[in-house]
Amino acid sequence: MRLRTLAQLAAIVAALAFVAGDADAAPRFNAGSRGSRTFIAPPPTVTAPNAARPIERSMTQPDVSSPVRPATSGGFFNRTGLLGGLAAGFLGAGLFGLLFGYGFLGGLGGIASFLGLLLQIGIVVLVARLIWQWWQRRSQPATAFAGGPILRDLSPYQPRANFGGFRGSTRFASAAPIEIKSADFDAFERSLSEVQAAYGAEDLAALRLRMTPEMLSYYSEELAKNASRGVVNQLSDVKLLKGDLAETWREGNDEYATVALRYSLIDRTLDRASGRLVEGSDRPQETTELWTFRRVSGGKWLLSAIQQMSS
Repeated sequence: MRLRTLAQLAAIVAALAFVAGDADAAPRFNAGSRGSRTFIAPPPTVTAPNAARPIERSMTQPDVSSPVRPATSGGFFNRTGLLGGLAAGFLGAGLFGLLFGYGFLGGLGGIASFLGLLLQIGIVVLVARLIWQWWQRRSQPATAFAGGPILRDLSPYQPRANFGGFRGSTRFASAAPIEIKSADFDAFERSLSEVQAAYGAEDLAALRLRMTPEMLSYYSEELAKNASRGVVNQLSDVKLLKGDLAETWREGNDEYATVALRYSLIDRTLDRASGRLVEGSDRPQETTELWTFRRVSGGKWLLSAIQQMSS
């Protein structure tokens, strides 16, 4: 009886593993470039309310222009400034006196010498501080407090228009909004179907016309893996169920748009030689992804990045 129960459990686990394999047959990666926002999470939308997984593979390098200062440990004697210096000096002098048999304050010549040292240090610190403040006032440009247009234009934080009822940070983005029209949404939906169909047909020429060279390299890698395994991943009946706009921004002459897409498709992996079904089924599967498109101003939208949703 026990063996029969274990056999049944093993069959259930195998079935679940097969289903999980079905869900991951099509390309499910977090890759590509979103310009200066590659490592910034897109804002949530109605279609994709959960956080997107971070991009794991990208030709865009993280911004390291602002080095992070190493954290200093706490404690009274680790503080910078006058208090920390005095405390360290007092402790060092006391230990010096104890080591040489003069007492805790003997190394400083007694209380009077210690108070004299404090007075001298205080005078030096006060004079240095006054000189530093004078130098800062002298070297600071007069326009720093003017609040003119040039300062506003240089600010990295700019408000953006409200697209689709969502607001988000547009750091590094231009203040000029990008108008997304019905034709653009049609292009996004059409790209979803065409990219999946081209991948299922292993048509690299068709993929090249619909995505950036970086994304083409990732899709080519997936196709090469399938060829090595002796299988072909066929994707068909792609239907957009729901989609909305997450954010848009402009970088120089390039325009970006990230859209949330919930769609269904039939995902089957077949043996390349015999046509036998290896993974998947004829039942439609649903998935939600964030697709980022890029175009030269006034040009054609190209797929630039794909992100999965966090579980």
